[in-house]
Amino acid sequence: MAKNWDSDLELALAMADAADALSLARFGALDLQVETKPDLTPVSETDRAVETMVRERLATARPGDAVVGEEFGTTGDGDRRWIIDPIDGTKSYVRGVPAWALLIALEVDGEIVAGVASAPALRRRWWASQNGGAFANGAAIRVSEVKTIADAHLSMVNVRDWEAVGLGDQALALARRVWHPVGLGDFWGHALVAEGALDIMVEPELSYWDIAALRPIIEEAGGRCTDLAGNPAAGPGGVITTNGVLHEAVLEAFN
Repeated sequence: MAKNWDSDLELALAMADAADALSLARFGALDLQVETKPDLTPVSETDRAVETMVRERLATARPGDAVVGEEFGTTGDGDRRWIIDPIDGTKSYVRGVPAWALLIALEVDGEIVAGVASAPALRRRWWASQNGGAFANGAAIRVSEVKTIADAHLSMVNVRDWEAVGLGDQALALARRVWHPVGLGDFWGHALVAEGALDIMVEPELSYWDIAALRPIIEEAGGRCTDLAGNPAAGPGGVITTNGVLHEAVLEAFN
């Protein structure tokens, strides 16, 4: 019998409400504190504040669950763990670009069963639970039915990042084949595939917290989300998200 994840999804959505209030309050602030992490990526005071708040709420609501977060690592163990990216798109956040989101996923026995991606500056929120469908702002969503690469709407990050993993030529070749390539990075491109606005999203390097919450949204909407070898996307490494119909063709383009 399929399990019901409604109470966990409701908790994730409530935490997203609180996180959105925190992050929006500091979005565009002239005194926002930003540091550079050892991997040369930025981290803001809001990244840390949001993750701290989520961890505190989980400690009360789900005290036995483990937590994995981008800013504070792993705490706890067991069959259930929450995966948190407090602000996916920090580079956008600190520059005043509205394309950033909180990502929260629940993994049970190694399987992701629920995910929420909340982008308050865009006034958009996506969520899904296993066998419960995928939604954007409360409306059910579905991937596109585009059947050929030549007709596809592709989102791809800059070629420099693909060259860094030795796949610059393959990425450029794919971009030349599609109907329309665009450059929407981070969570947004994957979410737009889930709702059918894009057909393909490819990225050369993601961590688990970058993709965990998005996978159930994409899959419940009828799409596929894998690494560059076709395995379920888990990071670190490249990720391919498609409407499902185009997935094998995109895998071939990178292999």
